[in-house]
Amino acid sequence: MDNPPPRTGADEKATLRGFLDHLRDAIANKVAGTPEPQVRTAGVPSGTNLLGLLGHLAYVERFYLLGEDPGDWPATMRPTAQDTIDGVLADYRKTVERANQVIDACPDLALPAPRPARPGPAPSMRWVLVHLIEETGRHAGHADILRERIDGSTGR
Repeated sequence: MDNPPPRTGADEKATLRGFLDHLRDAIANKVAGTPEPQVRTAGVPSGTNLLGLLGHLAYVERFYLLGEDPGDWPATMRPTAQDTIDGVLADYRKTVERANQVIDACPDLALPAPRPARPGPAPSMRWVLVHLIEETGRHAGHADILRERIDGSTGR
């Protein structure tokens, strides 16, 4: 997974998905190769850690694009003792693959995106894509800082 940001001229869906894929790659690359136990060690007082960020983003994608409710959102940020880097990365990549199938199958970004039953109308696929770009970008920035604090690694 190493997608450059999309260039101008692509249609709206391709542009949104291209930027989302670019950010997905960025955060996955920050987690890959991080040593244990630092990958799961809190880097800030809130408890945020690299493995937890990636696991959380998998839950966010499954919620908005695959209709799966995680139940306990704060728990999605905390890796278990059994979670491994390879396992969380594989789960994230599998989730992204499934989510992209849903995105690709959507004929109109104004249509509602799948999600667990909740009061009120479901957000449009356009809103979900923009939200995922924002959420993934924000957490990729967190990952940049955490990884640099761990081993000095910078860049995408």
